[in-house]
Amino acid sequence: MNDIIRRQRRHSTEHLETLCDSETYQRFVEAQQELEADSESIELLETYQQKQDALQDGEFDPAVMSELRDLQTEIENNETIQEHRDARAELVALLEQTNDVISERIGQEFAQSRGGGCC
Repeated sequence: MNDIIRRQRRHSTEHLETLCDSETYQRFVEAQQELEADSESIELLETYQQKQDALQDGEFDPAVMSELRDLQTEIENNETIQEHRDARAELVALLEQTNDVISERIGQEFAQSRGGGCC
């Protein structure tokens, strides 16, 4: 039994290394670093989140909705943020494909929820 566990750990480690070495993951890491280094982009995202929170916490305010639309346009036009979003979407797709392969090999959903949460 110990051999089986060791083999599974080795395969898991090799798989993780392959993912971390992938161009998709490296692109995401670079995009994350660029986003974190871009104070203007971070401020834009934080402001958007604050306005969104204010709208959810209070009554409907058309002025806040207008500000949110303007901020959303700025976010959509921000190259750093869009590069990060694109890189994240590609990484998520890669991880979903990985999940499908693992699920197929083990004969059940690999990343299946085991309950809890609201959904």
